[in-house]
Amino acid sequence: MKKSIVVQAAIANILLIGLTASPIASAVPDQPEFWEKCTGISKAGKNDCGSLSGKHGCAGQAAFDNLDDEWVYVPKGTCEKITGGKVAKIKPAKTNKA
Repeated sequence: MKKSIVVQAAIANILLIGLTASPIASAVPDQPEFWEKCTGISKAGKNDCGSLSGKHGCAGQAAFDNLDDEWVYVPKGTCEKITGGKVAKIKPAKTNKA
């Protein structure tokens, strides 16, 4: 008797997880077709590649938060939604075509 209650509870939990996971999974955006270089939003040490001004040529070297010449890639259409973000360039995303 006790074993069947445990099994029923486990099945109910699995079903509940399945029902609640569906809306969450659909809220995740698809793989972007294009990326934007978004300036003015990167945190210190968290920039992607070199600065636009040429101060350095590597990722992770931004000295301060939100510098205008430091950037990160974000999916196209995202940059202007972020306070302080300015689009510097748009590039196609890599595709996994076999």
